[in-house]
Amino acid sequence: MTYPLLKTIVLLCIANIFMLFAWYGHLKTQQHQPLIIAIVLSWGIALIEYCFQVPANRIGNTQLSLAQLKILQEVITLVMFVPFAVLYMQQPLKWDYLWAGVCMLGAVYFMFRSGL
Repeated sequence: MTYPLLKTIVLLCIANIFMLFAWYGHLKTQQHQPLIIAIVLSWGIALIEYCFQVPANRIGNTQLSLAQLKILQEVITLVMFVPFAVLYMQQPLKWDYLWAGVCMLGAVYFMFRSGL
């Protein structure tokens, strides 16, 4: 694995942590707050996310096609989402997560097979 690709993956993982809290964290912590409060807080968190996401995409685009970069992002999102949903949001662990992961592996194969 090359350094730019590793850097892209690390930055995307960090960005995804912030993204999950920006998109879903308010469902646990801001249920009784006005919607505008949740929106403003989510925007603030998303700004931090973008500080990692944008550089990750620029770095990743030096070695990956746009489609490969998108599939990489989706795989990272799923890998990060499952622990977030189960541990932080206290959602039940479902077999559907495994099946979604299998489908994502198929997507990874088709996007990256020319380089294999």
